[in-house]
Amino acid sequence: MCGIVCYVGRRQAKPILLDGLKQLEYRGYDSAGLAVADGQSVAYHRALGKIVELERKIGDIEINGTTGIAHTRWATHGEPSERNAHPHRDMDENVYVIHNGIIENFHILKRKLEKKGVRFRSETDTEVLAHLIAQNFEEDLEEAVRRTMGQVEGTFGLAVIHRKVPGRIVVARRGSPLILGLSKDGHFAASDVSAMVRHTNEVVHLQDNELATLTVEDFSISTAQAKHIERSIETVEWRAEDAELNGFPHFMLKEIFEQPETVENAMRGRLEPGEGVPKLGGIVPVWESLKECRHIVIVACGTSYYAGCVGMYVFEKLTEVDVEVELASEFRYRKLNFPANTFIIALSQSGETADTLAAIREAKRKGARLLGIVNVVGSSIARETEAGVYNHAGPEIGVASTKIFTSQLTILTLLALLLGRHQNLSLTEGVEAIRALQELPGQIRSVLAQANHIEAIAQKYYSANNWLFLGRKFNYPIAMEGALKLKEVSYIHAEGYAAGEMKHGPIALINPEMPTVALAPLDDMYEKMVSNIQEIKSRRGPVIAIATEGDERIKEMVDDVIEIPATLDYLNPILAVIPCQLLAYYCASFLNRDIDKPRNLAKSVTVE
Repeated sequence: MCGIVCYVGRRQAKPILLDGLKQLEYRGYDSAGLAVADGQSVAYHRALGKIVELERKIGDIEINGTTGIAHTRWATHGEPSERNAHPHRDMDENVYVIHNGIIENFHILKRKLEKKGVRFRSETDTEVLAHLIAQNFEEDLEEAVRRTMGQVEGTFGLAVIHRKVPGRIVVARRGSPLILGLSKDGHFAASDVSAMVRHTNEVVHLQDNELATLTVEDFSISTAQAKHIERSIETVEWRAEDAELNGFPHFMLKEIFEQPETVENAMRGRLEPGEGVPKLGGIVPVWESLKECRHIVIVACGTSYYAGCVGMYVFEKLTEVDVEVELASEFRYRKLNFPANTFIIALSQSGETADTLAAIREAKRKGARLLGIVNVVGSSIARETEAGVYNHAGPEIGVASTKIFTSQLTILTLLALLLGRHQNLSLTEGVEAIRALQELPGQIRSVLAQANHIEAIAQKYYSANNWLFLGRKFNYPIAMEGALKLKEVSYIHAEGYAAGEMKHGPIALINPEMPTVALAPLDDMYEKMVSNIQEIKSRRGPVIAIATEGDERIKEMVDDVIEIPATLDYLNPILAVIPCQLLAYYCASFLNRDIDKPRNLAKSVTVE
């Protein structure tokens, strides 16, 4: 959601901060601002709207200084406006603060501060931090931040500079990610590696209730209780060019076309073809318990939730394990009763999703074991789970997740296959599964080769106000994910349904102006899907079928067909979702939407 980037070093801060903000644009935001200190004064600028508006505002202004903080805001407290944009400052204009998260007791703190004569300039909770730090400041900025942490309730990733403390930035986190970046030219802090990967690939992850002080030469980490912490340096595997468009008009399209590589990366070094057994080194610490497990709960949000729903069907197919899938935002509000040796699998692209983090923490209190499937090394979920598997998919910049979804499906399949081979799945079935998995990257390329055909279909239907996506069994969650993608990037209303539920209500919506995307590969649900398609056609509804290559029968009954290669039934979703992604992308393109940064959405939802 909101984005933080900070720099203290030997170079001018302004261009570094602006570039870092641009790398954070994908997270979703409504305003931006920065504060740069030169040792005497602080240049302070904010703007409503895109970062380009901030650039226009300060483009001709000479801003000197090698210490600065910058922020993109996604409104929580107070409407999107320049006065609510970050940074916020105290009354004497000494303290400048940027903040991700929510201060839950800010109303109480604000009233106390107002009684002391403090005048507030904004409607935000963040401004409370600036005034508290100013009141707690007694020459030591780190100690002032530490005292303030003890006064506030809620979540935060924050960064502070003080006009009278040159060359120093203090950052702190509780429940909202912050990463330190180390380079020979200075030190960075950011809410996301992408903001600083152009300058360094050496990072240190802050943990909850920790502070860090950054200077040109050094950095130090301590706890909220002032205990010094030594933390090892990690190397980021992403490259700066991974976050470039590389000739594509949008990151979403680039990332759709990266899926042959990202699915391959999810399997790289993890397959033992002769034995029909995947090799997942990340779960070794819990393997002895996991292979005896008979109950798994997958928790996730949004697109990751739909990946979990597919995963449930795959586990049921390949293992003897009972699997549930829960929306993380609802999970911890239920009365939880786990059988012995229950494992929770947390799915999250960022590894920082607030609801998913809260869910695994609640599950841990109830005695469950924790696994994580995340893309970001060193993220909160990666640290708070006992074991897990990384996607190794590189940065996903588009807000609407595409390549991480298929990567998650691949890893869930590997995990189910591994468990299945230690239960009742035969060597023959295991070898067959791995052979089919190895064919996926090439099969994905064959689907992507139909991009022009899919674009033509999108052009035919993009003006429709309502769409329906239908699937059964493994492809039911793909119907929901396809509808979500269309909603996210094109703003067209769409619904994903289990096709068998058509007669229980949705069939009333069918008319010649409402296209239906029917997921109908040749599997054991094919005849059922054919019946559902015929029900729609008899009511003059247009149908786009996603069907297996060579299926001539379905071509005779639908309006348009997108073909996917034949594979095992439980791998069909990995291929079937790609036409859904492309349909959403091209519809959004024809409607001139802001595809990589859809309105009101954020890439990493770090508040509940």
